[in-house]
Amino acid sequence: MNFKSISRALGLALLLAGGGGAFAQPTSAPAPAAPAKAEPTAAQMAIGRDIVIGSGISRSFAVVVPQYLDQIGTRLTQTRPDLIKDLNVVMEQIKPEFDKRVDTLIDQAARSYAQRMSEDQLKQIAAFFKSDAGVAYVAAQPAVMNDLFVTMQSWQQQLSVDMMTRVREEMKKKGHEL
Repeated sequence: MNFKSISRALGLALLLAGGGGAFAQPTSAPAPAAPAKAEPTAAQMAIGRDIVIGSGISRSFAVVVPQYLDQIGTRLTQTRPDLIKDLNVVMEQIKPEFDKRVDTLIDQAARSYAQRMSEDQLKQIAAFFKSDAGVAYVAAQPAVMNDLFVTMQSWQQQLSVDMMTRVREEMKKKGHEL
């Protein structure tokens, strides 16, 4: 999986996890300013972390480190196959260092949730992801994201063609051939 694929997967994960506001209808009025972000409590942070992990969002973060290490290994050993043995040892040695960065990103995502929701709301969300329905939702996410990604590609292509067709039709009515 390359960087674009990882970015798309993360975007879809966030979309499925509740970040669907990106598809909201545009309005003519400017968006209201975001409320000031209060420093979350330790309890809010812990619950936010449970949500990031329980919702499956953290899976999108966790795959990056091994994928990047694999890419580095592939690049370096294509021209220097003699490095494989030592490079594998080095990769295993440094992996925990970079896995800690995944934890940092999980904490940042938890902070984002904790700053935007009350402790009671966070508890309700965390409870959902621990419920049978929540566990099934998280288990289905990878397949749903894959289906959605494929569907979105086709949808975008058709939308582009249809829009251009309509623009041409309307411009032709105004005497312009495009």
